[in-house]
Amino acid sequence: MKIVIAILMVLVVYAGIAFAGEKARDGRFIAYDNGTVLDTKTNLMWAAKDNGSNIDPADAMSYCQNYRGGGYTDWRMPTGQELTTLYDDSITGTNGFHLTKLITLTWCCVWTSEQKSGFFYFFNFTKDYFSLSRRPFMHALPVRSGK
Repeated sequence: MKIVIAILMVLVVYAGIAFAGEKARDGRFIAYDNGTVLDTKTNLMWAAKDNGSNIDPADAMSYCQNYRGGGYTDWRMPTGQELTTLYDDSITGTNGFHLTKLITLTWCCVWTSEQKSGFFYFFNFTKDYFSLSRRPFMHALPVRSGK
């Protein structure tokens, strides 16, 4: 009986993921009603919003790994290269940052998973640049691979 219940619970979770409805489109980006945004060019799926507050790199990593948007469990912190694929200086999106309006950033700068000598890199969506920092003034934006 426990096995049947477990199987039914898994099916309900997967059904919710499989039937996420499309909410909006912005060029190559598709927003779904489960809080995810798919970039059809890179096949990366992004959280529809950042964590909403300043966070240090270790907590950002944990936030991304434990994020469960859309019912998925394989979220992670993005690389710098992945973040650059979102940047578009021809767009002034939500809160004035240069990326699709389908992803809401509450601060200009997002941590990357890369580090050097104890410093983590962050990407700035106002000026298209990377920098190193130990200060917890950046935000976290989870990403996962594809559909």
